[in-house]
Amino acid sequence: MKEQINLQHKTVLVTGSAGFIGAYLVKQLLEIPGVQIIGIDNLNAYYDVKLKQYRLQQLEKAAIEKNAAYQFRKGDIADKATIDGLFAEFHPDIVVNLAAQAGVRYSISHPDAYISSNIIGFYNLLEACRHSYDGGARGVAHLVYASSSSVYGGNTKVPFSTDDKVDHPVSLYAATKKSDELLAHCYAKLYNIPCTGLRFFTVYGPAGRPDMAYFGFTDKLRAGKTIQIFNYGHCERDFTYVDDIVEGVVRVMQGAPQKATGTDGLPVAPYAVYNIGGGRPESLLNFVNILQQELVRADVLPAAYDFAAHKELVPMQPGDVPVTYADTKALEKDYGYRPSTTLREGLWKFAQWYKEFYM
Repeated sequence: MKEQINLQHKTVLVTGSAGFIGAYLVKQLLEIPGVQIIGIDNLNAYYDVKLKQYRLQQLEKAAIEKNAAYQFRKGDIADKATIDGLFAEFHPDIVVNLAAQAGVRYSISHPDAYISSNIIGFYNLLEACRHSYDGGARGVAHLVYASSSSVYGGNTKVPFSTDDKVDHPVSLYAATKKSDELLAHCYAKLYNIPCTGLRFFTVYGPAGRPDMAYFGFTDKLRAGKTIQIFNYGHCERDFTYVDDIVEGVVRVMQGAPQKATGTDGLPVAPYAVYNIGGGRPESLLNFVNILQQELVRADVLPAAYDFAAHKELVPMQPGDVPVTYADTKALEKDYGYRPSTTLREGLWKFAQWYKEFYM
């Protein structure tokens, strides 16, 4: 059973709101009557800050058009005083934590960033949620946070189910995301805070992250550079279009794990974890073929482009996994939702945006 939450006239804190998924989520929430949205992001330089500023500009325009209650604060969730200040000022009803240091390979060379954002930052949010109940206050009704398909690590059983053990991460990034799930469960149990984790599977779309393969491949192909296809093209990824991810997040926000008391008189942890993925893994070679077709169709690349001359098959990289594949039955059962956008549809929308933004 889920505790139903009407988002109208609620106050929602979205961390990482200048990020890819965060900005799309805020835009969707602006459609809800009476909602008050507070976004926070540190605007770090992990990738081009201009892209983050572009997303924020789009949100400002949308908020003005809809006369919506939306504020953005530049700040770092790893700074406890910043988070405590936001909670004291706005008393959020719902918190959606999308702020994180992303990227598997980057975690090998820059581990400090992952501990700071993904561990300390998340801890600060959990503590703020805990103290939101102080003095008998109503407190946070639901904490929704981003986990990742990376937590499945080297699992060979597919599709990946949230019932599977995820005790063998193959990257620090994955380890921090699994740690977030453990911390959330602990706080849900100890302090009766409804928490839901969402394991995202390879999110893509317009205005996405430049470090993702589809974006980086496009940049390199336009520049006449060679793209590297890892594991000699034998990797498979469960690509999920960003609008599908956001629809899933919004639905989950409205259905919090129900509070209950166990036979010991203590709270039964109001805690859940779900996969959000397309459930249709694609080989990297097929993915690249579709991408190049859509880039040509959108006039990002010329029809006569010699793709064969710009592709190199290379071994697996440290931290990578051969396949990701989401079992979404739990999400379908509890929220009646499963992502549906096809890879070709999503890459076509990306190609159109890319041409508009860069050309």
